[in-house]
Amino acid sequence: MAVPYEPTRTSTTAPARYGAPIHYPTAVQQPVMPIAELPPGVEMVTLPGGYRTLAYTQPPLPAPAPAPQPIPAWAKTTALLAPTVGAGIAAAGFGISYAAPGLIAMTDALWAAIALIAAGALAPLALRATRGGGRGAAPVQHVTQNITATGLFGRASGTLNNR
Repeated sequence: MAVPYEPTRTSTTAPARYGAPIHYPTAVQQPVMPIAELPPGVEMVTLPGGYRTLAYTQPPLPAPAPAPQPIPAWAKTTALLAPTVGAGIAAAGFGISYAAPGLIAMTDALWAAIALIAAGALAPLALRATRGGGRGAAPVQHVTQNITATGLFGRASGTLNNR
């Protein structure tokens, strides 16, 4: 938008060659920006002296921030339980790794005990089958059994002596 009146000042000395006074503009004419291209917060205003210029205006107030929502109880409980459960699983794995040799020794001892019970239950049947049937009383046999095991969970071994 062009301003209809531009203040100027006239020089007192005219150049010899032209013979006319020189006019110097007192205000620099800036290119006019279309209203649609103005950034937000900038408007074209008219000053009291009649000059039109661009000026910053008050920016619009930002929208109020949404009120923070409370954290649900289930989320708090889950957040508190997660490290506890993870630590429990880690402790269980650590304990099992230390208990593995003892568990292996206990299974060996259990199999030895099962073998001992089976031998004790099957020995009288084997002795009856080897005796002659109906030939009178058989001599009394003495069976000596020695069982040894080393340590609390050591493997048991034994010997059977027939006399």
